[in-house]
Amino acid sequence: MNIYVNSNLEFHLQNNYISYIIKILENGDLGHLYLGKRLNHKDNFSNMLQIFEHQVPYTPEQIDGVSGFALDSLKQEFPGAGTGDYKEPAYVILQDNGSRVTNYKFLKYEILNEKPPLKGLPHTYILNNDEVKTLKITLRDELLNSDITLTYSIYKNFPIITRSSSIVNNGEKDLTLERFLSFNLDIVQKNYELLHLSGAWARERNIITTPINQNRIVIDSKRGASSSNSNPFIALKEKNADEFKGEYIGINLVYSGNFIGQVEKDHYDNIRINMGINPFNFSWILEKGESFQAPEVVINYSDSGLNTLSQNYHNFYKNHLIRGVWKDKARPILINNWEATYFDFNEEKILQIAKKSKELGVELFVLDDGWFGTRNGDTSGLGDWWSNLDKLPNGVEGLSKKINDLGLKFGLWFEPEMVNPDSELYKNNPHWALSVPKRKPTLSRNQLTLDLGRSDVREYLYEKISTILKNSKISYIKWDMNRNMTDIWSGVLEAKRQGEVAHRYILGVYELMDKLTSEFPNILFESCAGGGNRFDPGMLYYMPQIWTSDNTDAIERLKIQYGTSIVYPISSMGAHVSAVPNHQTGRITSIKTRANVAFFGAFGYELDLNKITLKEAEEVKKQIEFFKENRRLLQFGTFYRIESPFENGFQKTSWAVINEDKSEAIIGVYRVLSIPNPNFDYITIPGLNPNFKYKITDEDILGEEFLEMNLQTQELNLEKLD
Repeated sequence: MNIYVNSNLEFHLQNNYISYIIKILENGDLGHLYLGKRLNHKDNFSNMLQIFEHQVPYTPEQIDGVSGFALDSLKQEFPGAGTGDYKEPAYVILQDNGSRVTNYKFLKYEILNEKPPLKGLPHTYILNNDEVKTLKITLRDELLNSDITLTYSIYKNFPIITRSSSIVNNGEKDLTLERFLSFNLDIVQKNYELLHLSGAWARERNIITTPINQNRIVIDSKRGASSSNSNPFIALKEKNADEFKGEYIGINLVYSGNFIGQVEKDHYDNIRINMGINPFNFSWILEKGESFQAPEVVINYSDSGLNTLSQNYHNFYKNHLIRGVWKDKARPILINNWEATYFDFNEEKILQIAKKSKELGVELFVLDDGWFGTRNGDTSGLGDWWSNLDKLPNGVEGLSKKINDLGLKFGLWFEPEMVNPDSELYKNNPHWALSVPKRKPTLSRNQLTLDLGRSDVREYLYEKISTILKNSKISYIKWDMNRNMTDIWSGVLEAKRQGEVAHRYILGVYELMDKLTSEFPNILFESCAGGGNRFDPGMLYYMPQIWTSDNTDAIERLKIQYGTSIVYPISSMGAHVSAVPNHQTGRITSIKTRANVAFFGAFGYELDLNKITLKEAEEVKKQIEFFKENRRLLQFGTFYRIESPFENGFQKTSWAVINEDKSEAIIGVYRVLSIPNPNFDYITIPGLNPNFKYKITDEDILGEEFLEMNLQTQELNLEKLD
């Protein structure tokens, strides 16, 4: 791992896997030369700089008398607007004279043997300084007296570069950022296609592949959250590349709010990629001495297929993003009462579910929505974070102690970011909700969004939540967020700063999460946003697992979990066995099928175990015993996708998880539809050691059902023979 600096101001970031090469161009701009498989270093890479030998028609030239030196055809690292580059810029800055033309040129560079943190934002980190090297390049606009700093970090053990950008205003006059993205990358076209993760509530992170033509493709969210509709991830893939072969370049934004990811092919078939905070409804004023930090992006490279790209992300995030006690700790088997009771419960009913759960081997009971204020439905009480004594006469505090006395850990649901108009909080502080004066606010799920950009709102939430955590025996928190933003206006910002509201909200969320997770480090926090509405690296920095989707149907979960695994570790995916008929799809699947899908995640149950049959209860016991025996392998082994539910008409899905020394593996094979008079089927399992002999264990799992082709789920255990 090294960062080389050539005498002609070429910078070569290199480790055993990749090279990333950039150059200061003749006009002082920063140009891009190469991203890809590792190259041996040499003293000059100028042969990689693509400049036309002739004048580029209808394109302004940057250096007088030098034909072909045109920004519109040069590959750049952080392009501005207004001086001859007609593609989408990385930044747009409005000045006091109304101009948006800027001229940031190279000023200096610095190489660090560390990974600097990003103040107020989630970011990747390192444990030892010998794991990383960082390059910082500063560009200056002399007229504005303003600097942009681009930060690049390369890691010893990963084919990954992290990038971020920041800007400071040292001038006398205000600067207004109308766009300030995290990174830009201009690359040579190689017959690339775009892969991204799209969907909606209850069908999150479907894998979509889109041809890249001479146009601009935008993947974004304007919802105030990273969203179920578009994950803040894109990948360029070679045509015909698949899970096990071909080149992929992945880009993932470490951010939980409005974002934009763009891929643009120009008229010379070159490709520009950029990503960052969505400029929609965004502006940020920098007064003298003020700075702005954009979120981080994680750039990941693979020349051996999508599985390798995913495993790079999984291992990198498990080691350099997820933090705290639960970073690499096996997660408890939980039961959540939501689909068992919804709002209709009391202490006696909860204790009955908890007792049965303990009998069957569950380790953690989670009390979901409905325990606070006057909460008997989704129309009231949200924001009143004190116990509903009509339901829980001993309060959450007393119930938590009773659950712990049963031998179970206790967990609790919160939705801190929202408020019902029918609540004491809103009646006393209506100005705390995002809403526009003299306009009727827009309700969603009978809720409004609290303005977490306000310090008084954050202080209220911290005081209420921390009081409950201090006075109760709580081991787990589910942090929910059940609506997207509307009516984006804040009473604590002046009119010209209202474009800052959405980003300040996310910064406030991060501040509150950081404060609570730091004060209560032993509590396992799980993020949730109506399921997967905010499944992103920003959340994983504070909370090591996320509720993958409100859709608990096992068959639909094959797609959801398969798509999520493109970027995010298996240990981060909340996955539960729920009741049938399924509450989202009405589908009936066996309890075995439901468990065999949910095993590949942070495993738990979401039903009333008192209402299942004796045979199903015995099956649940076996499932829990199996998961306890294998949970480290299931949650922290190397995950391989084998057969995709997005191909071949969704007939079959398969995946595998393999331990570090390849002596054990668990393989999930799922046939969705039965086939009459079927032929023999087989599966090729990647990642095993060809020099080992393996045997299939847990033959009771196979049994007679292994021969029945209408079986929807099979799971095989492999272990190495002595």
